[in-house]
Amino acid sequence: MSTPAMHRLYIEGPALWAPALPGWACAAPALRGEAPPASEAAPATRPSPALLAANERRRAPDGVLVALEVAAAAVAAAGRDAATLASVFTSAHGDLAIVDALCSTLAADPALLSPTRFHHSVHNAASGYWAMATGCHAPSSAVAGYEASFALGLLEAATQALTEQRPVLLAGFDTDARGALASVTRSRGLLGVALVLAPAPSASTVATLEWAVAPDTAALPPLRSAAAMALAGNAMADALPLFEALARLEAPAADAAETFALPLGPAGLLRLRTIRSPGA
Repeated sequence: MSTPAMHRLYIEGPALWAPALPGWACAAPALRGEAPPASEAAPATRPSPALLAANERRRAPDGVLVALEVAAAAVAAAGRDAATLASVFTSAHGDLAIVDALCSTLAADPALLSPTRFHHSVHNAASGYWAMATGCHAPSSAVAGYEASFALGLLEAATQALTEQRPVLLAGFDTDARGALASVTRSRGLLGVALVLAPAPSASTVATLEWAVAPDTAALPPLRSAAAMALAGNAMADALPLFEALARLEAPAADAAETFALPLGPAGLLRLRTIRSPGA
């Protein structure tokens, strides 16, 4: 079988948020196996995105908060205008705490069902909040693909960036499983990741990304850092090999390129090659 041709895009503004790693500045060294910078701030249990007013932050569920936190960080680091940027939001489950609360209410007393919780439960809730908070009218997609949700979101964003020759924001997130769902759903903790894919290099480019789809199967590449392993219980864990690779590219002594694959499901995979940008 011939090897598929690789397409080329450029990564800007990688972002990651987890309670123990609240931002790329501390996440990147940890994902390289180094000690993250010391912080005097108390660890946060959930992010507080500045895009939302204080009362909206109080009402918004964890999934929306972490998605907006990493999306805003990625766009700011990329130097892009959020109001004009196409976006892809991907999540395996959406907000599981909200879904559990809705199911519990339906079982106990359906008349008490909350309209606010219902609109937080839809899979494009984070995308909708992002559009309203940024005034963005560009196209936005909401993707779900169970354990391959990040890889499928990356494929969707990469396809759009390549075919439409425009930068695309990719944000992935998943939340902690709650209630009865925790017995059947693999997702622990809170994790959000984001980056911008661009069709041409810019001053904000941190890495070149070569990619292709292949009709093969493969397991996720093994994680190398203790920090990534600690996040591996989250349903967005298939993002971690790419973000580990991006973190390693920031270290001058590391390899200038890495090749690996992310499963797309039972009958396909996404071949990836990350290459350090000349100016990085």
